[in-house]
Order: sequence, then structure tokens, then C-alpha cells
Amino acid sequence: MRRLIRPALSGLLAAAGGIATAELVASLVRPESSPLVAIGGTVIDATPTPVKEYAVATFGTYDKPLLIGTILIVLAALAAAVGVLAVHHRTAALLAIGALGLVGAAAALTRPTARPLDALPALLAGAVSAGLLAWLAPKAATAPPPPSPAPEAPGAANPAGSDTVPAAGSGSPAAAGPAGPAAATPAGRAGRRSFLIAAGLVALGTALAGGLAAIIRRSGTQAADDARDAITLPAPTDPGPPPLVTPGFYTPNQDFYRVDIALTVPRVDPRQWTLQITGMVDKPVELTFDDLLKQPLIQRDITLNCVSNEVGGPYVGNARWLGVPLAPLLRAAGVQAGADQIVARAADGITIGTPVATVLDGRDAMLAIAMNGQPLPLEHGFPVRMITPGLYGYVGAAKWITALELSTFSSFDAYWVQRGWGATGPVKTASRIDRPKAFAQLPAGTVTVAGVAWAQHRGISAVEVQVDDTPWQQAKLLPVPSTDTWVQWTWDWPATAAGSHTLRVRAIDGTGAVQTEQRAEPFPDGATGWQTLVVTVT
Repeated sequence: MRRLIRPALSGLLAAAGGIATAELVASLVRPESSPLVAIGGTVIDATPTPVKEYAVATFGTYDKPLLIGTILIVLAALAAAVGVLAVHHRTAALLAIGALGLVGAAAALTRPTARPLDALPALLAGAVSAGLLAWLAPKAATAPPPPSPAPEAPGAANPAGSDTVPAAGSGSPAAAGPAGPAAATPAGRAGRRSFLIAAGLVALGTALAGGLAAIIRRSGTQAADDARDAITLPAPTDPGPPPLVTPGFYTPNQDFYRVDIALTVPRVDPRQWTLQITGMVDKPVELTFDDLLKQPLIQRDITLNCVSNEVGGPYVGNARWLGVPLAPLLRAAGVQAGADQIVARAADGITIGTPVATVLDGRDAMLAIAMNGQPLPLEHGFPVRMITPGLYGYVGAAKWITALELSTFSSFDAYWVQRGWGATGPVKTASRIDRPKAFAQLPAGTVTVAGVAWAQHRGISAVEVQVDDTPWQQAKLLPVPSTDTWVQWTWDWPATAAGSHTLRVRAIDGTGAVQTEQRAEPFPDGATGWQTLVVTVT
């Protein structure tokens, strides 16, 4: 086993050098061309929906780092195996490690936003890895140990039984035995030194390339941040209701949930950004970011939530959005008869399909440029994203948007619809208990039970809380600016009975429909059921 350490390490170092080279080149070309990002995106696309849902539910926003880490572990295992293979089959090993570069190039070229130059980082990774392995493999090879001297029969060296020592150079085992190991030791030490020096040089070069790539990436992110900071937001033409001062009503930008397929956040320069409105329209439209800023702007409080959200889950947030109403832009382009789907295309390659009717029915669908008084954060769609009240994000809230194509549901399936999710995605009535937490130990007395409920574009008319199997109690609803936001609610529970208790919550939407008790998983069109948790009164 010890004889495999150096060959395996040579494979690992060769692959690491190739990956570092690829990351450096990708940072200069386009971050999206990184082989790790391209392979990760391909894996995400090919992953069955139940596995994706499990990853989101289990790991939350850590699912992407976990995916990259898993890819690196797999690559490390393959690289170590190739290094061992190089001991006896060097040509096959070089072809194998080069083939990994071809896999990365193929992944990069098949991404939705691929450009021909995106294959370059992966191809260089394969070439550099093969070259490093060809250099390291001979130094990693361990020479076989010298053969042990054959046992000498008693008296064979001196039949007379005398103590005479055979003359040097006689060729007897006694003469050859000590000389073999003694002669091999310097060569072995020299081989180890040669390998360690070569390995150290490769490791140093890998670290330098990786560090330089990180510096360039940070510089690019800083440039995007600087472009964002340079934006002066115009005052809205229609500011909407005044902001609420109720604590917790707005979700801070840094705490707002993020669920998307982007392994690297797109860095879009607003000075070069354009939006094209094409497809089934009378007059195709192209707008720059400056054009948007000159449009009449509206400001609205709107709650967004992800279809992947479990009952009582965290993937929901409320913000104050500033943007351009979408309906007037579509009407100016002239939506043709029969067009029932808006296909939004984004810089990360995703497509999102939104029903045309939900944009033209009077709700405040918009192209948002600001969130809670600031230009959109990079991870939330800078410079422009789409917001459609009453729809889950996967059908109505495309980030990093670059194009809108008027189409039909019968002729095109958007990204998530291709993977089995529902096509139209209306938000279902939901409610959540935020206080107390599950399994909390509560002192006897009055306990404030509080949370939020939402049914965007229908609104919430009532929230009810149940303790154990007692009658439902009506909670107090705090004021809201419109039906497009969540509603905060509270209820004072006289918790006088010691022991374990079960709390449940349900909401009634603005139409009078009661939130269903029927439990359903998020797939394919949103979770349902009442949140239930257990607490203990002491």
C-alpha cells in the first residue's frame, strides 16, 4: 500500500494543477466557463427532482457548496486512480486524465448560455494535468526492493568447515548480500528527493494559480459591486402605500431566501445590459438599463416564496420593490392573439414561464431594479429581475433577466416544467408559527404565539390557532398595505396546564377559502397542510 502513495499523490497534484489553471483562465474569460461550474450545472440539470428537493430541504443554501465539494472529491478519487495507473500504463493514464478535460469542455459547451471560448479552461486543464502527470509519474515510481540473498546451506561456503572468509569479488552470497541494499539506498533517497522537489513545485504553482484566480474573481465581483453602488435610484412615480414600521414585516436583503441553479452568481454590467421583448409581438422591443430608469416606476410591498418551501419552511420573504410595470411594456410591444406564456430568459441560463394573463390582469407585475431601498443585490438578480405577485418564484420571479419572449404553453416548456413542476404556479394559502419554536420549554402563564400567513393576490382574512384538540381560536392580524404581502398575526395563549401541548395554525384567504389540512409535498406545485409543533409548559 505504501508503494501507491507517491503515484496517487502524483495524480492528485497533476489534477489540482490543471483545475487551478482552468479556474485562472475562467476568471479571465468568464466565471461561468469554469469546469467545476459547468459540470456542476450539468449535474443539477440531470439530477432527478426528488433528489433536488431532498437537497434543498436538507441542506438549504449549502446545497451548492456541497455539490462542488462532492465533484472535487470524485475528481480527487479519479485523479489518484489515474496516478496509480500511470505506474504501469502511462499512456493510458495520460489519455484518461486528458479525457477529464474533454468532459469539462463538453459540459461547458452544452450549458444554455455557452460560448465557444467556454471550452478553453477545461481543455487547458486536461492538457496541463496530462503534462504534469507525465513529469511526475516517473519520479513517483518506486523501484522494486533488491532480492533477498538465498539462504546458504551449512558449510557450503567452506566445505572444510574452516572459518575462512571468502575473498571479495568471489560472487558468493556473503559478498553480494550487504552490497545490494547499500547500493540501492542512495538511489532510493535520490528518487524521493526528486519526487518531493517536483511535487513541491507543482503544489506551489497550483497555489499561485488558484490564489491569482481568487484575486481576479474578487476584482470582478468588486467591479460589479462598484457598478451597483454607482446607480442612483429615481424616485418612484407611484410610491404606493407608506412603508410599515412593524418589526419583522420586511425581510432584510441579507436574510432574504435564495433558491436558484446558479453555482456562480452572474456579474452583469448594467451599462451593457439589455432586455429584448420578442416572440409573438407586433413590435419587438429592446431596452437598456438607462431606458428602464426613464420609465414610470412603481414601489410596492410584495412577498415572494419558493415552491420548494415545506410547510412552515423558511423560503419566503417580504420586501419593498421598486420597478417598471411590466404590463405597459407588453402592451407597447403588442401581444399577439394566442400568446399565453411569457418566457423569461436569464443570464444564468434558466428559463421561466409566466402566464400572460397574470401580468395583464391588473396586478403589480414588474421588472424590479431595487429591493428595500437599494439596487438589487447581485445574488437577488442585479441589475433587473421579474416580480409577479401571486405566483411562486419558479414561474414569476426570474432573476438576472435578459429577455422576454411571448410564446405559448403548448409550444414551450420552461426549465422547471421540463422537470415535472406545474406550469402556472399560483401561490397556495399558507401559514407559519414563528414563536414559540418547536420543542420549546415554556413557563406557565400567558404565551404569545405569533407568525405569518400568506396568499398573495388573494390576501388573508383570518388566522386561527388550535391547542391540542380544543376549539380553534382567532388570532389578531396586523395591518398590511395590500393583498400581495404576508400578514403578521399574534395570539395570546393562556398556557396554564403543565405538560406537552400541540399547536396548529391555519389561515383563511381573502375569498373565504380555508387552508387545507391535506398534507402534500412541494412537488409538483407547492406544499399544503397545517403546520404543527409541540411545546412543553413547565
